[in-house]
Amino acid sequence: MRTVTRQAPSRLFFILFGLASFALPTIAIAQQPSLVGVDEVLVEPLAQTQPVIGRFVARQAGDVAARTEGAVTQMNVHVGDRVASGDVLAVLDVDRLTWRRDLSASTANEMSAMLASQKAQLDKRRQELARLEGIRNSAAFSQARYDDAVQDVLTAESAVTAATAVLARVRTNLKLSEDDLEHGTVHAPYEGVVSFRHTEIGAYVRVGDPVVSLVNENDLEIEADVPYNRIAGLQSGTVVTVTLADGTSHNAVVRAVGAEESAMTRTRQVRFTPAVEGATVSNAVGESVSVLLPLGAPRQIVSVHKDAILKRQGMSLVYVVDEESKAQIRPVELGEAVGPRFEVLGGVGPGEMVVVRGNERLRPGQSVQVGEPQAAEAQGEEG
Repeated sequence: MRTVTRQAPSRLFFILFGLASFALPTIAIAQQPSLVGVDEVLVEPLAQTQPVIGRFVARQAGDVAARTEGAVTQMNVHVGDRVASGDVLAVLDVDRLTWRRDLSASTANEMSAMLASQKAQLDKRRQELARLEGIRNSAAFSQARYDDAVQDVLTAESAVTAATAVLARVRTNLKLSEDDLEHGTVHAPYEGVVSFRHTEIGAYVRVGDPVVSLVNENDLEIEADVPYNRIAGLQSGTVVTVTLADGTSHNAVVRAVGAEESAMTRTRQVRFTPAVEGATVSNAVGESVSVLLPLGAPRQIVSVHKDAILKRQGMSLVYVVDEESKAQIRPVELGEAVGPRFEVLGGVGPGEMVVVRGNERLRPGQSVQVGEPQAAEAQGEEG
């Protein structure tokens, strides 16, 4: 007995059969135009992005340190207080600092008077030496007295030099005392909000000890941990889009790209300067923000609306309205989705009109009448 094996019809057969079945409209359909909605095939730029979570950080933030030592006698701010640049934050023991300044000033005056005395002695010794030199050729001249006079001048000059050095030292101490007195009152170096108080009245602070922590909430930028494979698209000056917690979108410019990469997360820190205008919420330090990173350089693409795409037996098809107002079916090759549209790699060209409403009931070659999408849907429901 002979066994006959039938080969299964190929996929192409079904595709051609399906397309042919579209070409069997009744005479009534062929004579009656179908009301459809259309959309133009566009050429538009494609800029792909990847969102990453960033956060607002303060460009000015840190501890305000004491620049002199002393007991704290006054604290003028509390956590949460807003201060302006130059406002008094705290006061140290000003009386003690004043006494130290006065002591340095009196020492400087004393050394100034001593220097004047030493200079007067030097002038006197020089006069005596000059008088002896004037009688060098007379019988009254004494070589021993002359040698003593020369030695006295040298001694007086050394005393003047030493007194000058001591006076310079005490005057420097006086300037330091005056500087300590000036910084006995701790001022805010910039405007901001007090985030922490490190000391209290009665405590003793030394040079460099923190007094308060200050954050300038009016000078913020965005920091994001960017994957290493996205760093190449971020150069200084690159403009990106950021989305705030209130849903608004704004531009931000890349200010700096970090030089260190985290071995654990394979990311680098990137700082962005935001251009946030008209936001409905005030931005706080640490507030989250979505940063849209570019995946590559923008490029021009041909696109169609998603509603124009029909799926038939694994193929992507569209109906194109020709010059005779007839719907011609075409297979298209699709690329990436771009919002409500698809990139088209082939099958249609820019400027052609494709059917986006009523295309499910069309047949190839059927006459169509372009109308509003709502009208096309209404006609479809009546049919």
